[in-house]
Amino acid sequence: MYDFANTSYSVIVVTVVYAIYYKQYIVGDFTIALGHWVRNPGDFLWGLGGSLSMSLVALSAPVMGAVADYSNRKKLFMLIYTLVCIGAMASLYFLQPGMILQGLLLFILGNLGFEGALVFYNGFLPQISRPDNIGKISGYGFAIGYVGSLISLLIALPYATRAFASHDLSIMRPTFVWAALFFLIFSMPFFLLVRERTTGIPDKTKNFFKEGYRRTLKTLKRIKDFPEITKFLIAYFIYIDGVNTVIYFSGIYASSTLGFTVEQVIEFFAIVQSSAISGSYVFGYLTDKYGPKKTIMITLTLWIIVAIGAFLSYNMVTFYIVGLIAGIAMGSSQSASRALMGRLIPEGMEAEFYGFYALMGKFSSILGPLVFGLVSTLTGNQRYAIFSLLIFFLTGLFLIARVDERITYKKVVL
Repeated sequence: MYDFANTSYSVIVVTVVYAIYYKQYIVGDFTIALGHWVRNPGDFLWGLGGSLSMSLVALSAPVMGAVADYSNRKKLFMLIYTLVCIGAMASLYFLQPGMILQGLLLFILGNLGFEGALVFYNGFLPQISRPDNIGKISGYGFAIGYVGSLISLLIALPYATRAFASHDLSIMRPTFVWAALFFLIFSMPFFLLVRERTTGIPDKTKNFFKEGYRRTLKTLKRIKDFPEITKFLIAYFIYIDGVNTVIYFSGIYASSTLGFTVEQVIEFFAIVQSSAISGSYVFGYLTDKYGPKKTIMITLTLWIIVAIGAFLSYNMVTFYIVGLIAGIAMGSSQSASRALMGRLIPEGMEAEFYGFYALMGKFSSILGPLVFGLVSTLTGNQRYAIFSLLIFFLTGLFLIARVDERITYKKVVL
């Protein structure tokens, strides 16, 4: 249910509605001129917002994860970050054209809450699953999450239709409030019903944050003792960068390069979510049957096809085909990655190691959006920007092939 709830933020704010709303309505016709070089900074600012928010999560995730593990308060930290995201999303309603800085800060705050909560949420996965079904449960989570995305898009569609008909994007504003309520209501079953498994009694005389910092440094010093985790995290750092950048810019690419209206972008992503649901479900099964490593390699091959296909797309039909392939790859690549990490990490240190997982994922998300935004801004052509993502998927495919998924560190004690 938490996966079902939180995708209302990712699809409405990050991928579809607010991504276009910020560039076309908030930034609008604002340009930066240096002599004869005149550019709209919308793509760059959007990439900058994503990069800054990911930096904040990356820098804090391992320590906060260690604090949560030591204090047995993963659920409390997750609730705080969730409420931050919901509050920032609802506040987008009050933005007006020209409020570029405010809109960027709310996006950064919302992303910080959304991505930060996932650090603690992912830490529950090894606790509620077994090694033989962790891939399936992770996949089911992503599958039901895309159902939430689909419903969120259907809620937004009437507003997009009216906004397109009247040429007034301000009509889209209520979708941010609806998405915030959706996230709030449907995340509550997790906080009310899921029990947090304790891993020892913390010493309450110690400062939890100092202890979390100490445990993080201790793990960093011994990271060489977990070579397969290290190899996986490096590969993940590379390929998830490309995945996150596609998610960040796909809506903007469809509207700016291919001329999709906001209404058409929402309809497109509603169809993409359908393929993502089936992809997450099927690849969750494949993860348990053939292993997460092979599953990740298959999805990276699909992402390579997506990058090339998007570069070559010049009409809606071909872009729809590319989108359906991306939908299949999207949830399955993230689900299999989450499952592989869950198989490797030591017991009782789930949130801390998922903090390192987030560290790599979020730091990687600094580079991709900046590369896309800079290439797009400097060349004035988003096709070159989307093609530049190919290097992330090719390199990630090479590196993940070197990981031995048969090794586990479950019984390691630090």
